[in-house]
This record gives sequence, structure tokens and C-alpha cells, in this order.
Amino acid sequence: MGCIRCSSLFIVWLLFCSLFIALNADDHDEVEDESPFTYGRNSDKGPGNWGNLDVKWKACGVGKLQSPIDLNADRVSILPALGNLQRTYKPAPAIIKNRGHDITVAWEGDAGGVVINGTEFKLLQCHWHTPSEHTVNGISFKMEIHMVHKNSQGQISVVGILYKLGRPDRFLAKLLEHVKTVGHEGKHVGFIDPWDIRFGSRMYFRYVGSLTVPPCTEGVLWTILKKVRTVSREQIRALRDAVHDGFEENARPTQRSDSIPVYMYRPRPL
Repeated sequence: MGCIRCSSLFIVWLLFCSLFIALNADDHDEVEDESPFTYGRNSDKGPGNWGNLDVKWKACGVGKLQSPIDLNADRVSILPALGNLQRTYKPAPAIIKNRGHDITVAWEGDAGGVVINGTEFKLLQCHWHTPSEHTVNGISFKMEIHMVHKNSQGQISVVGILYKLGRPDRFLAKLLEHVKTVGHEGKHVGFIDPWDIRFGSRMYFRYVGSLTVPPCTEGVLWTILKKVRTVSREQIRALRDAVHDGFEENARPTQRSDSIPVYMYRPRPL
């Protein structure tokens, strides 16, 4: 029975990959300017109205594969065929920017990436959300980092890591002074090594969703690491103080996701 179940799940996974390829678009990147939208729940520019603010943002209101979601244990299927997440990261020149709605580190050179299902997705940028956007069994966390990748076909893959309060995050610690002072025009920060963003676990969740900011493009392949890492209060405060008024808590609420398959990779016991 175990082998039959594994084979069935692997077939589902192949269909899952086909859906991802069919849905993704190569020209619907995240909005760089925060002015057209906000995160205020009661604002007419808030998450509940994003889909009405621009015809290109229609998916934010009517999409069926919207992110973030709650990663509830009751709806997760274990799929060993996903395999370990292969990383090819390497140091490259980077620039840090304050986009108003978040702080972003964008790599200007080849920073490597991740290999998923035989396809390499190159790392473009990372940014932070406070509190977390994804939840686990209904539990929200203090922070979430998104590592945004794109392959040669323009398809997007995002790796997300969740954080709870505790010891300072090493990667953010190296950038903290820049976070406090950088503006929208950006600041070159030399070579930044993506390996400093600690994963800490081989277990992860995988699903197909969307960008979590307008235009909410669907077909984004999400990998959310199971291990929750730590961040300090000072680091959280610095991120919130840096963004513009109305964006201190820059997390989109979880979206309805009953029809979205969610898988989990867990290495087989030795």
C-alpha cells in the first residue's frame, strides 16, 4: 500500500509541476512602488481591495491560487519524491533598497539559486515581512523572509523562512545599519553571500500559489522551510521603523486555499 500511495502522489506531483508551468507568467513581477496600495485592513487601498485598484491586479481579488496560506497539518501530503532542495548559491554584488512597503536586497550579479525538478531558478532578491505571511496550523510568526528566484522561462519560485523571537538572525545582523538608513534609491553593499541566510532543515512545504503583493501573479512555486529560525526584537523594530507609515506590519492576510494541494518533503529515516 505504501508504494502504491507513493506512486500516486508522484503522479500528482507531475501534474502539480505541469500546472505551475502552465500558469506562470514572465512579466508580472512585484510592484516596486508602494504608493498604489497599503496593508491597512480598513483602508480602501488595503488587501481586501487590491483586486479593484488596477485592472492588472484582478488576480488579487478573484484568483484561486492566492498566497499566503495556512500550512495546516490536516491537508499536507508527505511526498518523498520532492527530494532535497539543491542550492547553488554564491556571493555576488548586491544593492539594498527601501521599497516603502519592505526592505529588499537585490543581487546584481550571478548569486546562484535553487534547482527544483531539474530546473535552476536564479536568485534575484530577498525581502522581509513582519509579521509572517504564511502561518502553520493557524500560528503566525514574527517575521518571514522571501527569497525570490526566476528560471530562464521567467517562472518564479520563492523560498520562505519563518522566524520567532530569540537570538539575532545572522544575515540580517550584517545588514542592520543599512536597513536603518537606506532610501528608495538604494545603496550598494558589496558582495553578499546568500548562504548566510540559514535554512537549518531539509524539511519543507511545497505548493503553487501567487505573489503576495500586487499584481498577485499566480503560478508561483513556493517552498516554505519547516524549521522556524530566530530573530531579535531589535531587528524586527528596525525593519518596521524603516518602512513608510502604514507598512509597519507588511503581511498580507492568509487567503482561502481549500483547493490548493500542499506537499511536504521529509527525508526518509536512515
